[in-house]
Amino acid sequence: MSVTEGPSGPDDADGDLEFTVDELAARANMTVRNVRAYAARGLIEPPRLEGRTGYYHRGHLQRLQLVRDLLDRGYTLAAVEKAVLSSPASATAPALDLLHLLDEPWNDVEPELMSRDALAALANVGRDDGLIEALVEFGLAAWVEDDHESVLLVQPAIVRNGAAAVALGLPPKDIIELFPLLQRNLREIADSFVENAVKAIAQPFLNRGLPPEEAPEVLGAVEKLLPVASQVTYAMFRKELAAAIDAEIGQQLAEVGLRGRSAPADADD
Repeated sequence: MSVTEGPSGPDDADGDLEFTVDELAARANMTVRNVRAYAARGLIEPPRLEGRTGYYHRGHLQRLQLVRDLLDRGYTLAAVEKAVLSSPASATAPALDLLHLLDEPWNDVEPELMSRDALAALANVGRDDGLIEALVEFGLAAWVEDDHESVLLVQPAIVRNGAAAVALGLPPKDIIELFPLLQRNLREIADSFVENAVKAIAQPFLNRGLPPEEAPEVLGAVEKLLPVASQVTYAMFRKELAAAIDAEIGQQLAEVGLRGRSAPADADD
């Protein structure tokens, strides 16, 4: 990798980093052939030439990342060209921010290291390697290398709330088996929200050529959509949970009533 020389020596700030075409392709996760093809189409600016070697900077990398992300989402190359070529270079970073925001709306969860004794106490159960293995299998926890007394909670909020449910008397196995069901259905809901956000907010922004003056408003709209979506999902789940509880209690009462009515008849016989 080449680094431009500043007045006082090499400067390793991101804006001053330069890459050869091979380094650029590797960072953009694409082939050199594709980089050259996109350059030929005008999707990135010509590199700075030093002899016969071209040097690319962070702006080139961001443009290629944007092109790759859009193509990965199913946009045609013609549509990508139209969006990218009609947008100023300054729109690249906000566009990438928008795509990443849609991809990983809640990726800021910090893993939590917890002793196995503390985890067992949280759920009011004994230490059980089988339960931890189940958490690991679903990506909720991870074993800590060279530390047999601790476990890393990858999704601490989920594990803590699951442990609270177990402490209330629900079987640990039943709680853990609920996770894939919740994950499957909530992922479908999340995908629908993101798909709608893309159609209603992101797609028009792309069609307008990623105007940088609109980027803050677009990013803000998507960020506000995330808590709204979670609150709607939570409210609807509470409603359905209440209905399920009423139905279950009604069924139990009906069964008790039927048994109560059948007892005298049995006695007469």
